[in-house]
Amino acid sequence: QVQLEESGGGLVQAGGSLRLSCVASGTFCSIDAMGWYRRAPGKQREWVATFTSAGSTNYADSVVRSRFTISRDNAENAVYLQMNSLNPEDTSDYYCNAIYRRLSYGPQYQYWGQGTRVTVST
Repeated sequence: QVQLEESGGGLVQAGGSLRLSCVASGTFCSIDAMGWYRRAPGKQREWVATFTSAGSTNYADSVVRSRFTISRDNAENAVYLQMNSLNPEDTSDYYCNAIYRRLSYGPQYQYWGQGTRVTVST
């Protein structure tokens, strides 16, 4: 099974930046995709961005794409989310997600990190 360790959350003023990190460890054959989701207080969890093993990136919408950048280090089994021009609406718990396989050509599994909190103050 894979474990995900997130870091990089914290308190930042509006207009500031943060870089979230997520490192996967454990027993797995491959990680097909890693991504970020977030859940704001009182709201449903929403997808933010994904980076696939093939090298493609996808973002939830153009607003996210304009301020956030997802990157991945396949050698380190890590994914990062650079967040710029943060505003209070970005305040959320951010969760790392991994789609992985235990065996080559085997089924995919999904695992979630515990989350890292981002708070943007005015």
